Amino acid sequence: MDRKKMINKLRSDSTTYDFVIIGGGATGIGIALEASARGYSVALLEKSDFTKSTSSKATKLLHGGVRYLAQGDIGLVREAVIERGLMLKNAPHITKTQSFIIPTHGLWDEILYTVGLTFYDLLAGKLSLGRSKRISKEKTLKRISLINPDKISAGVVYYDGQFDDSRMAINVLQSSVDMGALAVNYCAVEGLTKDVNGKVIGVKALDEVDGTTFEIKGKQVVNATGVFADDILRMDHPEAEKTIAPSQGVHLMLDKSFLPGDDAITIPKTDDGRVLFLVPWHNRVIVGTTDTPLEKESLEPVALEEEIGFILSTASRYLTKAPQRSDVLSVFAGLRPLAAPKAKGNKTKEISRSHKIYTAESGLLTIVGGKWTTFRKMGEDLVDKAEHNHQWKHIPTKTKHLKIHGYKENINHNDPLYFYGSDEEKVLELSKENGWDASLSDSMGVIKAQVAWSVRHEMALNVEDFLARRVRCQLLNAKESIEMAPEVAKIMAKELGRDEAWQAQQVKDYTKVTSNYIL
Repeated sequence: MDRKKMINKLRSDSTTYDFVIIGGGATGIGIALEASARGYSVALLEKSDFTKSTSSKATKLLHGGVRYLAQGDIGLVREAVIERGLMLKNAPHITKTQSFIIPTHGLWDEILYTVGLTFYDLLAGKLSLGRSKRISKEKTLKRISLINPDKISAGVVYYDGQFDDSRMAINVLQSSVDMGALAVNYCAVEGLTKDVNGKVIGVKALDEVDGTTFEIKGKQVVNATGVFADDILRMDHPEAEKTIAPSQGVHLMLDKSFLPGDDAITIPKTDDGRVLFLVPWHNRVIVGTTDTPLEKESLEPVALEEEIGFILSTASRYLTKAPQRSDVLSVFAGLRPLAAPKAKGNKTKEISRSHKIYTAESGLLTIVGGKWTTFRKMGEDLVDKAEHNHQWKHIPTKTKHLKIHGYKENINHNDPLYFYGSDEEKVLELSKENGWDASLSDSMGVIKAQVAWSVRHEMALNVEDFLARRVRCQLLNAKESIEMAPEVAKIMAKELGRDEAWQAQQVKDYTKVTSNYIL
């Protein structure tokens, strides 16, 4: 993916694209994949880095949503478990099946969860990941050795998917670009252009890198900006009603010693009514999440003290080794772009997670809600809607069985470079140059070649793009990632033709933003 080439094409071209997509998170990227796979011309613009906001801060689960089953939203769960199965098949290098254990309290719990989760399996049909079953207290304690024996009567095992969100985004974008899409980061949309009838026919774009502005023409402009959807809606119509009710979810990253086995833990009933997960990920443990309604959306949300306290105290009640603040390697917050409820007083955890598509009078399409698991289906639904609105000939979806860039089977998860999939050999080839096989972090298995690779092939433009999203060091160990920043800046500066002042500023900026990830 060559940003310079793509932005120059967007700038100089008089093409009218079939789709101009605003937003480079899970939703926009899913639409780019779907539209380009059907043969449409696509331009995608992201104002910061791909998945900078919500889409890099997920719980890293591909799941149907056990709690939506409890709320009776069977359609949503069925859609999600099918999509979960497709993602595991289409991108085996960045996804895997993960076993979960629910600790139960008494016979009623055991019956309830065993029956409920068996139904959860059945909804997936032939894409089921394995049958759920009750296991004895003894077996539960053997599999999750740090669970508090006084708190449980037995356990119920079930299966869900797990993935790396930002890596999935980069690979899906690479697939889209391979099929002809143009995608650029650090390119903001500052306004919409309209014809004499008030129909949207394009966007005014600002290249954040060099400060130039230009226009891009599009038959269908799509607002896929997640928690920022209302900003674009107001460009279209200054009096637009609020459609988004942002809710914050916080996660803590702990050392693997807090969950030594291979199983994840699901705690179904917490004080705020949400499910708490403890999930192994990249040789660490993610614990989360919370659900806190927020008034204002931001690109870098910050975890609130009460959210951190809630996660630590809930985890402590179930584990014999209670995590302390000092054990937290990183804390990260993401915003869910929930569709705003019409009536007052809805709790955010009750607001539907299904996606919604709105057509404005101007023809602008806005998509809100949804989650990573269903990103492909969201793309399919949006492109179907555009075909319908424009009375274009319907082209059936081509993404259900589309292998994602980097596709590789039989992955060895102990290999620190496994998530590159079929690109790993090329990364290793690159590591033979300039002493780039040297380690940047032993504990996270990062080598210098990955920095150059991210600049040349994954559109990383700054230190944060690399440390936070192309590799996941910011989330895995925030403090250590800050120590890596000067060396990363040095390699990037050489690749991008930047000077020492740029390097110093980069380290300063990265340290500032990442200090919010440290308790």
